[in-house]
Amino acid sequence: MTGKKFRLIAKTLSGLEETLAEELTSLGAQDVWPSSRAVEFSGDTTLLYKVHLWCRTATRILKPIATFNAADSDELYRAVGRIDWSQYLEAESTLAIDAVVIDSGFDNSMFVSQRAKDAIVDQFRARTGRRPSVDTADPDLRLNLHIHGPKATLSLDASGEPLGRRGYRTEGGKAPLGEVLAAGIVRLTEWDMASPLIDPMCGSGTIIIEAAMMARNLAPGLRRRFGFMRWKGYDAALFKRLHQEAIAVGRPKAPCEIIGSDIDRKALAEAKGNAERAGVAADIRFEQKSFENQIPPQPPGAMVTNPPYGERMAMADINAFYAGLGDALKRNYQGYAAFILTGNPDAARHIGLRTSQRIKLFNGPIECRLLRFELYQGSRK
Repeated sequence: MTGKKFRLIAKTLSGLEETLAEELTSLGAQDVWPSSRAVEFSGDTTLLYKVHLWCRTATRILKPIATFNAADSDELYRAVGRIDWSQYLEAESTLAIDAVVIDSGFDNSMFVSQRAKDAIVDQFRARTGRRPSVDTADPDLRLNLHIHGPKATLSLDASGEPLGRRGYRTEGGKAPLGEVLAAGIVRLTEWDMASPLIDPMCGSGTIIIEAAMMARNLAPGLRRRFGFMRWKGYDAALFKRLHQEAIAVGRPKAPCEIIGSDIDRKALAEAKGNAERAGVAADIRFEQKSFENQIPPQPPGAMVTNPPYGERMAMADINAFYAGLGDALKRNYQGYAAFILTGNPDAARHIGLRTSQRIKLFNGPIECRLLRFELYQGSRK
């Protein structure tokens, strides 16, 4: 690794910390430390840009610039005001501050953001007679202020928009799975990207699209812009080189079968459109079928799906649904490893199969389990 190293924080979803740590290490990160919904690591500017192009399981990347005590609003104001903001902003620039407050004397994150913003604009007004303005939608500089107890950490937000926004998905579907969670699930399956992968209830297609992008070695950040591109000192030539290198290593086609099916014609049409925008439509076979009637390719392979949790179904119906899912697994998926993400543990018991692994994850606010089933061919003996 070349260039000056600095600490970075990659944010992620609860349950994906170790997966993200492995991904960052594979990209060249050093001194990698997973924590709650985050992974700290060291790297240089090259790694910062590379992580944004390649990382599938981070939601955003932060670059801490100051740590200080902020027991009250005056202490917060003085600490933020001691930073030389001309390093990061011009008087004509726009900024936004996202604040998170935990177990603190502050009970309002909006107040914290406002007080920190006041310290920054007052510094510019005193020095230049002009001041930056706030733009929460599309700022030149986005900051993250994290206060836990009396300790505050102020970071530059390198990502801008969340990294899960790959640019291929239109908002829609009944309960679309986020790209970061879908990519994390595929990585957790330890799928070899050579054997078949099937999602028999693919909905808007996020799992199979993320799987196809992995199989093609397509960098997820190729189609978007990032917050660091507006920073002072942004190295456009370096980013262009890394971007071109990422394009060059993509495979022309997936080396395996990837199948997405769903009984819902509208959901399947949406999945096809998303796959087209992601550039992987030719790598996925789409079929309109119920999961009971879906026959997968010859084993071995991976079945990965996120079935309904039953928020809109009567209890008897959701239990019968999961029982039917278990019957289909036993009947059609011998020789496969099956992975089911569910937020309904009571209904999941009706699958009627023993799990070999249960991983706690969150789909938005819903606590879920990723259940793994080894579906042996014939007798286990």
